[in-house]
Amino acid sequence: MSKELAKYIDHTQLKPDTTEEKISQIVKEASEHGFASVCVNPYWVSYCYERLKNTDVKVCTVIGFPLGAATTETKVFETNQAIKDGATEVDMVINIGALKSNNDDVVRNEIEAVVNAAKGTALTKVIIETSLLSEDEKVRACKLAKEAGADFVKTSTGFSGGGATVEDIKLMRQTVGNEMGVKASGGVRDLESTEAMIDAGATRIGASAGVDIIAGNRGTSDY
Repeated sequence: MSKELAKYIDHTQLKPDTTEEKISQIVKEASEHGFASVCVNPYWVSYCYERLKNTDVKVCTVIGFPLGAATTETKVFETNQAIKDGATEVDMVINIGALKSNNDDVVRNEIEAVVNAAKGTALTKVIIETSLLSEDEKVRACKLAKEAGADFVKTSTGFSGGGATVEDIKLMRQTVGNEMGVKASGGVRDLESTEAMIDAGATRIGASAGVDIIAGNRGTSDY
């Protein structure tokens, strides 16, 4: 069961004070346990790639993180550079302000630009930051990500005061159907909450507590 569960987990370390020692630790843990990926800030992508290139563990990174307020051109550049450095999964933050301003074309076009930059090389996961959105905005964001050709929708950065909830995962799964992945991220720290997210429709879990989760312990990190 733990091996099957490990394949759901993006073993994550995104804190601003993350050291090389900590990155080395999550790389080692991901390799040992067979996690789906390590999810790190762009600076660490090449480091992780060199150490994981002979394993099944993917290197995932974040784009426009954590605010989503960078320009589209910047997000595309980040995506191209991350892929060059060895990332095969990119988790981009939408332009939250544009969504809340009802500028749906801006949001859709930006997601599509990142999807096109990653196409054929990397999966694109779209972080909609559920804690900042109304239910209608969550639905619109998911529909825009689907229209733009993204591979996943994802709940949260973990940096905006709220993380994944079962209710949000159910809503996101209902909105995108079975054609896309749904990633629960932010506050998923133990086996119970992980299983609840999967039961609700999540196909990937973003957590720094991956080792605790598969061991059945309660983790303490928020990211």
